Amino acid sequence: MKLSVTAVAALAALTIGCTQMNNENPLLTYWHTPHNTVPFSKIKLEHYTPAIDTLMAEAQSEIDAIAGNHEPPTFENTIEAYERSSGRLDLVCGILFNLNSSNTSEPMQLIAMETSEKITAFSDGVHHNGKLFERIKAVYDNRDTLSLSAEQSMLLDNTYKEFARGGALLSPEDKGRLSEINKELGRLSLDFEKNLLDATNDYMLHLTDEGDLDGLPDYVRTAAREEASARGVEGWVVTLDAPSYGPFMKYSSQRGLRERLYKAYNSRCVAGSRFDNTQTVKRIVELRRQKARLLGYDTFADYVLEERMAGSKSAVEEFLDELLDKSMPYARADVDAVAAYAQEHGHKGVFMPWDFSYWAEKLRSDRYALSDSMLKPYFKLDNVQEALFMLAGKLYGLTFRHNPDIEVWHPDVKAYEVFDKDGSYLAVLYMDFFPRAGKSNGAWMNPVKELTFIEGIDSRPHITVVTNITKPTAETPSLLTFDEVTTLLHEFGHALHGIFAKGRYTWLSGTNVDRDFVELPSQIMENWATERDFLALWAKDYRTGETIPESLIDKIISGRNYLSGYASVRQLGFGIDDMAWHTATAIDDDVETFERKAVERCSVMPPVDGCCFSPSFSHIFAGGYAAGYYSYKWSEVLEADAFSLFKERGIYDQSTAEAFRRLLEAGGSRAAMDLYVEFRGHKPQTKALLDKLGLNGR
Repeated sequence: MKLSVTAVAALAALTIGCTQMNNENPLLTYWHTPHNTVPFSKIKLEHYTPAIDTLMAEAQSEIDAIAGNHEPPTFENTIEAYERSSGRLDLVCGILFNLNSSNTSEPMQLIAMETSEKITAFSDGVHHNGKLFERIKAVYDNRDTLSLSAEQSMLLDNTYKEFARGGALLSPEDKGRLSEINKELGRLSLDFEKNLLDATNDYMLHLTDEGDLDGLPDYVRTAAREEASARGVEGWVVTLDAPSYGPFMKYSSQRGLRERLYKAYNSRCVAGSRFDNTQTVKRIVELRRQKARLLGYDTFADYVLEERMAGSKSAVEEFLDELLDKSMPYARADVDAVAAYAQEHGHKGVFMPWDFSYWAEKLRSDRYALSDSMLKPYFKLDNVQEALFMLAGKLYGLTFRHNPDIEVWHPDVKAYEVFDKDGSYLAVLYMDFFPRAGKSNGAWMNPVKELTFIEGIDSRPHITVVTNITKPTAETPSLLTFDEVTTLLHEFGHALHGIFAKGRYTWLSGTNVDRDFVELPSQIMENWATERDFLALWAKDYRTGETIPESLIDKIISGRNYLSGYASVRQLGFGIDDMAWHTATAIDDDVETFERKAVERCSVMPPVDGCCFSPSFSHIFAGGYAAGYYSYKWSEVLEADAFSLFKERGIYDQSTAEAFRRLLEAGGSRAAMDLYVEFRGHKPQTKALLDKLGLNGR
């Protein structure tokens, strides 16, 4: 049972019952809004719990009806009926959990935690429903005699595996234990996320001496001054939010302050801190191991990877080892080059992690005559967003129209209607760019409502893109760094995957694909950030309107692999740490020691006592990437190979774009490797990525 962010809700036939039950709770009524979008202004905190309780009871009634059906089990009355049994409950939970990440409060966090426990218990009850599973198994056992389409066969296979992997084959005693584990895991993940958000929001570097701003560009100083004003203090404030932390580490000449900020960021939620996550980490890992063993797997990684493109723990470890072996010499050379440059220009003492960004930026400026300050005037947010829309138009014929009548959850958010090349409506896209106190760090795409297809009606998705990029100031509009431009392209790629969802089944549409395939549509979009023909179309100086000079584009292109060895090893280190946690059969060390041993072979800088990234590694402890973080590098291999086809034929080639769109439309309705080979003509190889990054010989 997929109780996360799936949805139905757009059909009046599906909501009329709720209208009769409750005319006051907006989560239980039909929404007379554009495209049946969520009426955020009408939803109060007190609406969530009664709505979820009502819809859970309704979903349970549907499950009971399927399980108790006296007709022989068929694909239609069992598998399809089950797939559609919880759509409205999924939608309401999706609204809650989306807002809990992007616009939360302490009361909402409590509601989310209580809801998570209820949903976990409900989901376990469904998976452990013997009569329901008997019917599903009966259809599955007779699958060879059924005339099913490829999409239907995939749904049947996935449904049977969902129940088997959810404990349907366990003894009653083990089912009870699995339910306890799942309930505790749901609560711990929310605890982890809350602690990380609180730790991030709790810290500020308060500066009152203007000399402490030495080296900072004007835009960084202005943002720090406005942050101080917002907090009601004099001077300047630097926070641990990416648009504040990153530029300070890159530009501040005050080494002592860089050290303070680095240690604050990299010690969030460590042992003994106010928001300590370390025992939560160890407990999550232990519970995941217990869950895997209950279900017949040696480790949690074995359990997860059985259902991924990679297929096995050994395949992932071999993949990471191969890339690490190829990348490490280049990473060491990158660090040595930056350290040598620093020493030549006055750095004294041991070269430490808080020195790297600062001196790396200075070396980049010298080597390529390029800096963020030079590029930011050309990357006004409004222009970048229009560039995303233009790119989708040139590739796929899409158009985007802002609709102020579509409600949003915060004044910063804008909603856009998306139309296909024939003018037909495709989706709603919400864009939420700027950091705020109730918003998690990072960037992500989520569906508020996914594709649904019931009784011949195709109800289109509602998609969110959420980031934490540079805010506008009183003096300048929002001007992005090159990295922020790349981040927006990445998340927009995920959005297109959701927007293009096509098919009969929600659970097989959009981004409902293998975790090590889901990053292909996002990472391939990043390639356009260094394409001359793309940048020249839209990158204009916000002050003069002048197009970005060819000389600057040349520098962007020539510098695109700057420190690529270091960046590759850093990303591999995260994947190796993830695999270490989820292949371990016991954790005897404290979290910092365990992590240091796990990533020791990835180290290219001196370790710092008290610093540890696992307690803030939300992707694997509060997100969906447990035993799956390797997928970022895996997908890099896919996208490097896939984009080479665009490079061969032209970056706007229509036939290539149409073929890639078919891959996006298919979602999870077919095996990921089959979709990839159909698009590219062959299986991907790591050489494509190594060549792209210049790691096969610079």
